[in-house]
Parts: sequence; structure tokens; C-alpha cells
Amino acid sequence: MPSYDYLCEANGRQVEVRHRMSESVSSWGELCKLAEIDIGDTAPEAPVKKLVTGGAVISSGNRADYVPPCSSGPCCGGGACGLPE
Repeated sequence: MPSYDYLCEANGRQVEVRHRMSESVSSWGELCKLAEIDIGDTAPEAPVKKLVTGGAVISSGNRADYVPPCSSGPCCGGGACGLPE
């Protein structure tokens, strides 16, 4: 199950939760319930917005074949990244 970051502008808090891609979270109350955190003084109906975050998706089919890029830089001369010098 993927994780998502949400921001509540009413209180400035950012919360990470895991849920199905088909589910959506639109209020602070829903987010708190899903994250199992205390709602605090913020109104449960306060809107939240999903933040765009980057992430790598590695499927179980290619995990064994994954080779991380080398640490020597973008032009490593045929290293794991495969870029020419």
C-alpha cells in the first residue's frame, strides 16, 4: 500500500499515511482517524491537501535485478549507471 503526505493549512501540520490508491482523504478528521493521531484543536472538517512527493516504485518482478547508480557521479565511465564518460 502506498504512503501519502497530506498538509492541513489550518494547523500547518504535515502527516504521512498509508492507504489504497482508490481512497481519498479530504478533511483533518479523516486524516487523523487514518493516521491514528489525536485531532487536537483543529476542526475535523478542515480541508487537507495531498502533497506531491517523489518516490521510487520497485515491483517484486524487478527488485532482484535492480542495480543502484554508482556514487562517483553522472559520468562514471560504464559503471552501474551505464552512462559514457
